[in-house]
Amino acid sequence: MKARDYTPLMAKLAETYAQRSPRSKAMQDQAVNYLVDGGSHTLRLIKPFPPRIASARGAWLTDEDGHRIMDLWQGHMANILGHNPPEITTPLAEALGGSFGLQTGFTDALQVDTARILCQQTGAERVRFTTSGSLATMYAIMLGRAFTGRELVLKVGGGWHGSQPWALKGIDYHGGVGNGYQAVESNGVPAAVTDQVLVTPFNDPERLRDLFRASGDQMACFIMEPFIGVGGYMPASPEFVRTARELTQQYGVVLILDEVIAGFRFRAGNMGALYGIQPDLATFGKIIGGGMPVAAVAGRAEIMELAGVSEGGSRAYKAARVKFSGGTYSAHPASMLAARTMMAYLVDHEAEIYPRLGKLGDLARRTVRDAFAAEGIYAHVTGGSGMLSDGNAPLTTGSSMFMLHFPFDPDRPLVSPSDCFDPARCDIPLCHTVLDLAMLVEDVFMLHSHAGLSTAHTEADIAYLGEACRRAARRIKPYL
Repeated sequence: MKARDYTPLMAKLAETYAQRSPRSKAMQDQAVNYLVDGGSHTLRLIKPFPPRIASARGAWLTDEDGHRIMDLWQGHMANILGHNPPEITTPLAEALGGSFGLQTGFTDALQVDTARILCQQTGAERVRFTTSGSLATMYAIMLGRAFTGRELVLKVGGGWHGSQPWALKGIDYHGGVGNGYQAVESNGVPAAVTDQVLVTPFNDPERLRDLFRASGDQMACFIMEPFIGVGGYMPASPEFVRTARELTQQYGVVLILDEVIAGFRFRAGNMGALYGIQPDLATFGKIIGGGMPVAAVAGRAEIMELAGVSEGGSRAYKAARVKFSGGTYSAHPASMLAARTMMAYLVDHEAEIYPRLGKLGDLARRTVRDAFAAEGIYAHVTGGSGMLSDGNAPLTTGSSMFMLHFPFDPDRPLVSPSDCFDPARCDIPLCHTVLDLAMLVEDVFMLHSHAGLSTAHTEADIAYLGEACRRAARRIKPYL
């Protein structure tokens, strides 16, 4: 389908936004004198300028211009309890007000407690903490390569595993190149690294089998998200996950589940358990940190021990060492306090939190879809757990995640990133550029149409979201 020209609409939206947010605009004008593009995280620097946030509580933000904005981004989907939840901020404030929290550079009981909870809730045997999801996935891949002595890394097209060398291939859709996900997405990455990365389609068990038959004995690891994030917000099918587990075991390949998004989002633990499988390694982040910079690699002891320094007789100790030594702020005490508090709270309240979030997610997806439909625009909303079925019963209590797409053909399903990001299938600018700004002028914050609900969101908030979608749709409709 011919691409639509949204230039006039974007100019009008930008003018409206600038008029109502002069302080944020002035701060952006100042920021670009000191910061690259005005900030330190590219995704947050929306055009024409990002809102500068003065405070945040629960489901809502307040910007420097005094607008109350309902937030669906929620700290990159990390804030499952909302912004600054008292369950986390109170113990942090008490600790920092005493003599605990900034004594960086030592070990303490908190790290042990936090690791114990993560192991118990995920089935992992050992954990090592770091500070970001990118580092966690990088270390997991290094461990997989060292453990197997092989070089090839397999990932899913459209999967995002952070800004690290083995992850910067096959992120964005490029039609006509292989399966659309074969390009390297960054300069400065050695070809010797990216040439060792193979890319397979999401939710395609047959293509996965073909790849393993061709290269399985050369593969070190297969890293995949059980719930793909930037690739379209959709769960992996049970067949795909179970096929991945069977093939990796058959060929001696390390299976890494990247649960930086999925971990503790659908249950108080790992999402892999919902499929009935145990990966060799898993990576966690976002929710487990309670709003602080915490990430982790967790998994089988014989693989994780490759990061250790002790001498022993296991296979792992005889294999090559992995310099997963940690950084200055790994297992930072204040971060460990937030992580232990968050995970313990989710475990203790699992029975009430996740069913409610699932129901709220169902309501939000339905409300958003109906709001656009009422204005004559078809919106497909991914993120539900409908695909998570073994043919008999759902495997989760529901999903609190969703993402909007605008397919040209409502009758063709969206089941993989290539469906969602093929410009012949979906209106990509509308989904990932226009809608964000149209919603922001209606005081709803989204990025690339992503949304993750928190326990702080209410049914009244969802009703507000529906009305905002209708108003945004009325702004958009004349340009379709």
